[in-house]
Amino acid sequence: MDVNNNQAPSKKLSDIVVKGMQEKKASDIVIMDLREVKNAVADFFVICSGNSDTQLDAIASSIDEQVSKELSQNPWHQEGKNNKEWMLIDYVDVVAHIFNKEKRKFYSLEDLWGDAKIVEIENVA
Repeated sequence: MDVNNNQAPSKKLSDIVVKGMQEKKASDIVIMDLREVKNAVADFFVICSGNSDTQLDAIASSIDEQVSKELSQNPWHQEGKNNKEWMLIDYVDVVAHIFNKEKRKFYSLEDLWGDAKIVEIENVA
């Protein structure tokens, strides 16, 4: 059985979210696999950083476009578009977090969800 063809829908969605982040040169992308974490609110968190309000907006739009194009799926909920410090795009099983660098350090989701399996994605040149 080929694992890639039968990968979980939430894993596929997390990979598409990463693709959307990479399109706009997001930095420090990590995928947090929460599927084995007790009381987790989603299967995956996908987290990245951006350098400016404009880049945060562009990353969020790119994620939305990629997911819509590849899976015909719209977010269940979005937050943070106005404050530009931490934007959240919630697809229920996968939640994308787009941070400015200071807020990411402050909230430190990677530490908060320390039981998750964390995969770091290399920055795109």
